[in-house]
Amino acid sequence: MTVLGTRPAPPGPAPSGPSPSLSTSQRLLGRDWRLAAVFIGPTLVLVAGLILFPILDSVLTSTTERHGAETVFVGLDNYTALVDDALFHKGVLNSFVFTAYAEIFKVVLGLIAALMLHHMRRGRAFFAGIILLPWVVPTVVTAFTWRSLFDPIFGSVNVLLTDSGIGPALAAAGLVDRWPAEWLSDPNLAMPAVILVNVWKGIPFFTVTFLAGLKAIDAGLYEAAVVDGASPWQRFVHITLPGLRNIMIVTVLLSSIWTFNNFDLIWLMTQGGPGDATAPYVMVAYSKAIQQLQLGAGAAVTLVMLPVIAVLVVVLVRMMRRGDLPSAGDLGRRRLTPGQRRALPWVVVAVSVLVLVWASPHIVWKAAVVLGVFVVLAAAVGRVVSVLAARGNRFAARLVGGTGSGIALLGLLGFVLAPLYWMTVTAFKSDDQIVARTDDLWPTPWTTEQFTNLFSDRAFGTWYVNTVLVSVASTAIALVCAALAGYALARLKFRGSESFTVTILLTYVMPGALLFIPLYRMMSGIGLNDSLWSLVLAYPTFTLPFATWLLVGYFRSIPADLEEAALVDGCTRFGAFLRIVLPLAKPGLLAVALFTLTNAWNEFLFAFVFITKDDYKTLPVGMQSMIFGDVVPQGQLAAASLLISVPVVVMYAFGQRFLTEGLTAGAVKG
Repeated sequence: MTVLGTRPAPPGPAPSGPSPSLSTSQRLLGRDWRLAAVFIGPTLVLVAGLILFPILDSVLTSTTERHGAETVFVGLDNYTALVDDALFHKGVLNSFVFTAYAEIFKVVLGLIAALMLHHMRRGRAFFAGIILLPWVVPTVVTAFTWRSLFDPIFGSVNVLLTDSGIGPALAAAGLVDRWPAEWLSDPNLAMPAVILVNVWKGIPFFTVTFLAGLKAIDAGLYEAAVVDGASPWQRFVHITLPGLRNIMIVTVLLSSIWTFNNFDLIWLMTQGGPGDATAPYVMVAYSKAIQQLQLGAGAAVTLVMLPVIAVLVVVLVRMMRRGDLPSAGDLGRRRLTPGQRRALPWVVVAVSVLVLVWASPHIVWKAAVVLGVFVVLAAAVGRVVSVLAARGNRFAARLVGGTGSGIALLGLLGFVLAPLYWMTVTAFKSDDQIVARTDDLWPTPWTTEQFTNLFSDRAFGTWYVNTVLVSVASTAIALVCAALAGYALARLKFRGSESFTVTILLTYVMPGALLFIPLYRMMSGIGLNDSLWSLVLAYPTFTLPFATWLLVGYFRSIPADLEEAALVDGCTRFGAFLRIVLPLAKPGLLAVALFTLTNAWNEFLFAFVFITKDDYKTLPVGMQSMIFGDVVPQGQLAAASLLISVPVVVMYAFGQRFLTEGLTAGAVKG
């Protein structure tokens, strides 16, 4: 028998009381504060210099006004001017309407899609990957593809709806004022059109998150409910919805922040038109700050909306960081009577409906009709299945349920894939085919004319190289800084670690709309406008906080015993980080690299504001510059969209496993 000796105790957390082994600075600042300063230093500099300082600078800028070549202090004049600014009022109203309807449809359709996928026995991963495509493809591709489809002359939406009889039926029902419809040039249709596109792009995010939530619900609850005679609808109401409550609220809050501050999709599709029918408040800020050169007025627009965003951000951060929603719910249950608890959801729904009726009377009833069709069809199928199952006819119940799910799945796949198919076939049409509207759905013959013209007539190759350089450089910076800071927050003991973690989470969900004006001033001040370095420095503002937060959770999922053994054997803390932790954290690091690379690849707002010279444009901004007034090169835009999408889709196809593992271990445990 081998007798094992007692291994020396590994270094552990510092004792609560004073210790003679700790210096005064260590007792005040924490045992590892020196090493933590080295690890967190780069991230602290970037977060403070590119996020916190610009926000403070934006506050100061909002109190100034440009008079000729001089900038003068005007106090709160920029804010008081917004009281009577009709364009600002319209922008805020548009942002609210755009967000409210988009979130309602994304929740309903995403939940239906998740339920269908959850009950599939085969092919779930395959269909989930297909549904994920709209979320993966760049926003510029989404905008130009749907813009092409909605085109009243060259698009196919009107043609298909006319040939199928759906279009005239929509006009007869009053859902559109006339037929053929002018989707993006009619003030009454432009907003519903951009909402539809945002829903198309957002459904995958909701579907994937809801699907993960459904998998986490204990199957035993459903089995017990079936034994007790609960119908499918009762199981959905009393088990599924409560089980998805936390993840549903987090998803809706996060998506609402993104949607409320959307700029690129609306700008690329309508530029806020016709008139100001689709202009969100972010576009109003852009117009004042960049086009009119009144940075103070533009900053005031973004800061006025900060309290609204801040409420959403604080609630979201608390839930993401502490998972305290159940306790908050328990607190609410203790404060409310049973009658108040039952009435509260209906009060919220009633208030929301009244606000939407007031804000968009021409949209609300149409949205209710469309949404009602989906809900009624889903409820009807579920009711038929429930009745058949109650009568003991399980075969018929399975047949009806399977047929209904199959038809719904085909409809969903058609909705998801149709724009991508249109983009692909348009890229292989000749200009004559596009203009003559021949062979809309299948080019005859297939040609590479658009790709040849794209590289010969445009600076497309230069834009591609610029995008690669900026994406790789900003990803490398974010990855290195996030790995160092994430490890320090997960392992090292120092005062202020909790506050820094909260700051990281706050900056993670802070919208770019608050940053583009002060960052524009900063880049202009140091002479980096019209330089790729401005993008390399600015892009970590929206990638570094998420990357750090994700890696904090992933590093915490790695057993600390491995590092402690290395420390006992004489390895330094930094050596243990390099030799032990980083190799084990490859899935998390690859997930971060994939996230940061694709976000930098797709980014539009900062590149649009910072870059004006053709030689320094990235792909999204370069593609936008290909449009001259009413002249839209449909074929070349489709070819460019295909070329910009392929690398992202390939990266996600090969990195999906690492992304899932990294997000599961990092985001969930973090």
